[in-house]
Amino acid sequence: MAAVHPSPPVLGHAVLMPRSSSQRRPLGPDRSASRPWSRNSRRLAAGLAALTGVLVLGTIGYILLGITPLDAAYQTVTTVTTIGFREVVVFGTAEKIYTMVLALIGVGTVLYTLTLTLEIVMEGQLGDLWGRRRMKRDIDGLEGHAIVCGWGRVGRATADQLTRTGQSVVIIDQSEERLEGCPYPYIVGDASMDNVLRDAGIRTARTLVASLDSDASSVYVVLSARTLNPDLLVIARSRTDDAEPKFLRAGADRVVNPQRIGGNRIAAFAESPYVVDFLDVVMHEGNHEFRMADVAVQESSRLAGSTVADARAREGGAAVLLALRAEGRFVTNPEPATVIRPGDVLIVVGTDAQITDLRSQADRP
Repeated sequence: MAAVHPSPPVLGHAVLMPRSSSQRRPLGPDRSASRPWSRNSRRLAAGLAALTGVLVLGTIGYILLGITPLDAAYQTVTTVTTIGFREVVVFGTAEKIYTMVLALIGVGTVLYTLTLTLEIVMEGQLGDLWGRRRMKRDIDGLEGHAIVCGWGRVGRATADQLTRTGQSVVIIDQSEERLEGCPYPYIVGDASMDNVLRDAGIRTARTLVASLDSDASSVYVVLSARTLNPDLLVIARSRTDDAEPKFLRAGADRVVNPQRIGGNRIAAFAESPYVVDFLDVVMHEGNHEFRMADVAVQESSRLAGSTVADARAREGGAAVLLALRAEGRFVTNPEPATVIRPGDVLIVVGTDAQITDLRSQADRP
């Protein structure tokens, strides 16, 4: 990690820088009910469908017996609800037999549906169901968000930091209990399943973080995510060194080993503690007036084709350029005559307003 030189704060004159784990689960789909309300909600839907079928078929039956449609519907409703004010016409043998059969079937269906509805309401599951549907609508409306797979310690820290930078986050985890109290929109399910990733908005997401209980599960998530969204930025957490090349072959853009990073950080503190403190401020403390960010230069933008000196003059020295990544490598302390080309990435330090202004210049006009 490079140190920051005490050069004047103008563009182009600074340093350039290139809960405990749960039991492992199989990669296949979870056949058990992952939501406490899912089984009863399916039963309620089946009960409502059966009740609708009874009403429709009962009405049709009475019509076939020669009763007008309105009277047929009225007779059906009064029969299955046990109200039974009166017969709309004088019933013969066929009408009486049909009414008895309809009453036996219809009353049972009504009681089953009513009992299940009361059960869901009494257990608070109806409100939970509505809340999840609202959450699903919120997720469906997201674009350019981050999906964090795994609500463990790494997943929590990642989501918190992304939120501090203004990024919308969706969480995926198989454990409903572990997700209890999660402050972000979440999906309960197996992140390796395509339908779960689609529910999390994989097609419109910008970033996916795979941090599951095992490297094998995370590799499977990377494969699925890369297939569903080839333009996605995929970041994988690796538990072992051997898993890193597998993640890259599966389609991960970046692989992070927390143990190795922890060791490097300890060594950096021992060597240059103030440099590490400074980087913590600009990278992780959301309450500070300035932060570090990368700015990608797009084709036909105002910065494309200009030199570092031109960009410095246009920007007025508002943002400090820390790095210029060009053609896969970092250029340290670029000369003023260095040409900024489409596809280059500027690593800068500045306030939110300064970084936003620089990004507007780097975007397409």
